[in-house]
Amino acid sequence: MLSSIAKPLIAALLLAGPAAAHGAFVDMGTTEAVAIQARYDTGALMAGAQVSVFAPDNPALPWLTGMTDADGRFVFVPDDRAGQWAVQVRQAGHGAMGYVTVGTDGAAITVTASRTGLSWAQRLLMAASVVWGCIGTALYFRRLRPAEPA
Repeated sequence: MLSSIAKPLIAALLLAGPAAAHGAFVDMGTTEAVAIQARYDTGALMAGAQVSVFAPDNPALPWLTGMTDADGRFVFVPDDRAGQWAVQVRQAGHGAMGYVTVGTDGAAITVTASRTGLSWAQRLLMAASVVWGCIGTALYFRRLRPAEPA
């Protein structure tokens, strides 16, 4: 005699239809892609940074947007428009801009990058301004103290 658990199990197996197999296909080819890796000037990776790619014929509207992966990487394939493509990476107020020049045959010719960070001269000027501001503030408040009676 079958147990009360076995009867529903056998009934379910008998009523089940045939299992359909799934197939999978992968189409592969080669293409000219642009790979970037974004990092801060300290060497830390810019994981999850916003990426905007601008086509040569419309530098005001992003052609492609996305985010860098955990290693600060982003890959894109420019279409057949020749000219200078701009790639902007931004995160937490920091960013950089890079350029890719694509030739008329669709192949990437040159890749140049630029930083939007501060130079050492700019950092030195900012530090001197902060120190000067602190000294001026201290002298101002020192002047406002009431004179001590003699």
